[in-house]
Amino acid sequence: MTGTTGSAAPTGSTAPTGAFPYKLVATDLDGTLLRSDDTVSERTREALAAATAAGAAHLVVTGRAAPWTRHILDELGYEGLAVCGQGAQLYDAGAHRLLTSVTLDRQVAGLALAKIEAEVGPLALAASRDGIDGDVLIGPGYRVQGPLRAVPFTDVSELWAAPLIKMYIQHPDLTDDELATAARVAAGGVVNVVMAGEGIVEILPLGLSKATGLSLAARRLGVKAADTIAFGDMPNDVPMFAWSAHGVAMANAHEELKAVADELTLSNEEDGIAVVLERLLG
Repeated sequence: MTGTTGSAAPTGSTAPTGAFPYKLVATDLDGTLLRSDDTVSERTREALAAATAAGAAHLVVTGRAAPWTRHILDELGYEGLAVCGQGAQLYDAGAHRLLTSVTLDRQVAGLALAKIEAEVGPLALAASRDGIDGDVLIGPGYRVQGPLRAVPFTDVSELWAAPLIKMYIQHPDLTDDELATAARVAAGGVVNVVMAGEGIVEILPLGLSKATGLSLAARRLGVKAADTIAFGDMPNDVPMFAWSAHGVAMANAHEELKAVADELTLSNEEDGIAVVLERLLG
C-alpha cells in the first residue's frame, strides 16, 4: 500500500496515459464522497464531472438503504444507478425506483440474533424494511446515527411484520469492532456481519456485500472489475476494494480498510476523491 496521494501514480495502479484509465468510479457516500454536512464540494463535483466527460461512469455504493439515500442523491442532482443497503438494493436515482432488492430471511435473522445475544447479552436493535419507502424501525436503547428519520418500536415482534433488508445491532459495553467480531463468531455461518460506521454494526443476508451489488450494477453498465476504481472509508468497503481494480481509502478511513487499500488519499473534508481523480485525468 502506498502513502498519501501525491503527484506520482501509486505502485500497482494504472498510471494515466493521456486518457482517464478507468470506466467506472465507485464511491461510498458517508465519510467518502460526502463531507460532514452531507454536501459534496465543488472541487469534487468538478473532478467527477471531468471523469464522466472522459468516458467513466460514476456509481454511488452506500450502506444506506434507498429511503435514506434518495434525498441525498436528489440534492446532489445524481441521476444514475446507486447500490444501496450494503448491496441489497439497486436504485435508479433518475427514475426514483428500485430495480432489484434482496431481503433478509426473518427466521434466519431471529436465529442470528439469538446466537449473538447468547454470547454477548441483550442488544439494542433496529431494522430497515424493504422497499423504496421502507421504514427504519428503532428499538429501545438504540442510538440513531445522524438526522435520519426512524419509527420507534417497543415490541420486538414488530420487526418481523414485514420484509427486511438488514438489521442493526448495538451493545451497551462493547465497541463497534468488538461487537462485529463477536457477532461474526456467533452467527457468521448464517448471516453476514459488517461494521459500516460509528455505532453501525449490521446483519445482512449471508454472502451479501457491497461487492455483490457493485458487480450487478457494473454488468448493467457494461464495465468490468478491471475497469473500476473505488473509494471508501469503512470495513464494509473491504469487499468493494477486493472486487475493484484499485481501492482508495480516505485519510479518515478505518484501519481495517487502510490495510487492504492500494492507495491512501486525503480525507472526505479535504477533497480526497478529487485529488486522485485530478491526477489520473492528468
